[in-house]
Amino acid sequence: MRGTPYPTLGELLRRARATVAARPGALRLRAVGTSRAGRPLWLLSAGHGPRHILTVAGAHANEPVGGLTSLSLAERFAREPALLQESGCTWNFLLCLDPDGASLAGRWLTGRPGEGLPGEGRAAEASPTLWGYYRRFYRPAFAAQPEFPPVASDPRPVMPESEALVRLIDELRPVVQFSLHGVEVGGSFLQLTRAVPGAAATYRRIAADLGIPLEHRPFDGMGWLAESPGVLVLPDSSPTEERDPSGFTSQATWLYAMRHGTVSAVVEAPFWSVAGVSDPRPVAEPRREVAEASEVLLGRAKQLEAVVGELGPRSPETPEEIAHFTAARELMDIGPGVVDTWNSAELATTVGNAVSLGVAARRIPLRAAAMMRQALGGAPALDTLVEAWARELASTFDARWVPVADQTELQTRTMLALARALV
Repeated sequence: MRGTPYPTLGELLRRARATVAARPGALRLRAVGTSRAGRPLWLLSAGHGPRHILTVAGAHANEPVGGLTSLSLAERFAREPALLQESGCTWNFLLCLDPDGASLAGRWLTGRPGEGLPGEGRAAEASPTLWGYYRRFYRPAFAAQPEFPPVASDPRPVMPESEALVRLIDELRPVVQFSLHGVEVGGSFLQLTRAVPGAAATYRRIAADLGIPLEHRPFDGMGWLAESPGVLVLPDSSPTEERDPSGFTSQATWLYAMRHGTVSAVVEAPFWSVAGVSDPRPVAEPRREVAEASEVLLGRAKQLEAVVGELGPRSPETPEEIAHFTAARELMDIGPGVVDTWNSAELATTVGNAVSLGVAARRIPLRAAAMMRQALGGAPALDTLVEAWARELASTFDARWVPVADQTELQTRTMLALARALV
């Protein structure tokens, strides 16, 4: 499988249909809802066991690895039915939770050779660049991410994708729910809503076998317990709500499933790895590390504001430009809130965590600049800024491309190991 490209949304569905047609008794495909724009949400199911496992891919538009992992594992179950029969479960794969977002983000899968990430008959996997990735970057604003529906007191309507996933969780009552994610630059980590004996050691071994660094102490889910490097577990007293830096409060769908006794596991795979995030050595002055990361984040947000201001009055016109502008504007405004969060927590106590903070401080304004560039018609000044920041991010942290096969293998082996432990 080495050298396999990420499939676009259309390629993912065509391949799923072809696999079901070739093995109709082993796999089934059905629509379980529609997106805001009317795109079907496809569920690929393998096996006929009385209990269920659910895998959710494509929750974030810029993270296509989960769809490929899901499809590859379903195809493996069709070839090796004994592997699935071990669990006595039906395994269900929601191939893409946000097809509308993926239709915009999918542009970076079809770039010119050497420009972005690999695609079928397009760019070679040996030469993906962060600059090519960010030239077509898209990730919706926080309130438009369907894995995070608003709390009941929020007047905003729940997105149909969120409603479809909640209905599916209530229908299947899965033993375990996997949410497959990818991060542009950094290391891998695993979030569990309940401790699973042996899971941390198994996860560390899988990552080590593949040469993928683990985040020593991920600051995603800062209120979660660090069971071991790269593994976070939800505390018993943790609230069922999530609050993002924009102030949007939601109930994560992987927390919603807990009402059925489901264990949810969020599996992050990096596209470009940074070895430094796994460094366990203590730092001498954690507050200085946080201050330096904060200075980078706020300084670059200010620099981006200045560049946008120099472009003069411009307004996004098409729905696509408006979506990019809304998400970019949100990221440009969250800097002070992010810094407050960093200052209120015990962060940067290890070299690895300080490196992770440094990456995040650069990633947030880079995402904003990349989407503002597309919202405003690819202005040369924003071109220059995005390219410079992307190259600086890669060189500062010695970011190394992780082969797609290793990304999917990390997620596949983690899911199979956790399923065996829980089922």
